[in-house]
Amino acid sequence: LATLRALGYKTAILSGGFTYFARDLQQHLGIDYVHANELDIADGLVTGEVKGPIVDGNRKAELLRQLAQQEGIDLQQVIAVGDGANDLPMLSIAGLGIAFRAKPLVKQSADQSISTLGLDAILYLLGLSDRYQNHSAAG
Repeated sequence: LATLRALGYKTAILSGGFTYFARDLQQHLGIDYVHANELDIADGLVTGEVKGPIVDGNRKAELLRQLAQQEGIDLQQVIAVGDGANDLPMLSIAGLGIAFRAKPLVKQSADQSISTLGLDAILYLLGLSDRYQNHSAAG
């Protein structure tokens, strides 16, 4: 992520999980945006309800469009990474949709697929060499 930040990329987590976990990742990794399901809490207890719209596949695609518009970039300049069926709408509208350690259907549908390497393999898909990655992360 340091390399992407150095290059001016914005990052987002669009998750069908919960904000509790996504916000923790945001703080630890320096993610710019987080959209996930927010659990409703009343009197200090989780009610079992979710506040706001459920972040499903269609919502992820909608959020991706909104973030691109907010940042003033075309969707063709957006990279989306996902692993499950609920990521397919988002992957299909991004300029580069990447299946990461994904279910077979997602691998078949995505532009690119990463099955055995880490997320840093995305940098190679962008044409960035190890030398550039090490230099930009240090600088």
